[in-house]
Amino acid sequence: MAKSHKPVVWFPFAAGGTVIAFFIPVIVLLTLMAALGHAPAGLDYANLHAFAANGLGKLIIFGVVSLSMWSSAHRLRCTFYDFGVRADTAVATILYLAAIIGSILAAIYLLRI
Repeated sequence: MAKSHKPVVWFPFAAGGTVIAFFIPVIVLLTLMAALGHAPAGLDYANLHAFAANGLGKLIIFGVVSLSMWSSAHRLRCTFYDFGVRADTAVATILYLAAIIGSILAAIYLLRI
């Protein structure tokens, strides 16, 4: 049986889909509440900065951002294929490279906090 590299791509996609399903709606709701001036007391700038400055907080933020990018890249790859773009190697390379660059930039910005 031939070995496949598909699990390498499918794991971040599946994990990212789970992260998007559970965390992104909450993040959007909290952001909307903050924009309208109704954010919970624990979500002020000082508390969020302290969370982002903590090592575990950085890891959580990086995981949410990075896995969301990988899931979105794979979803976009499937969407391009469904729309008839058959240059799958080029599309996959561009989208996964964007996910890698986005993940690296997220790590750099988090390390600067």
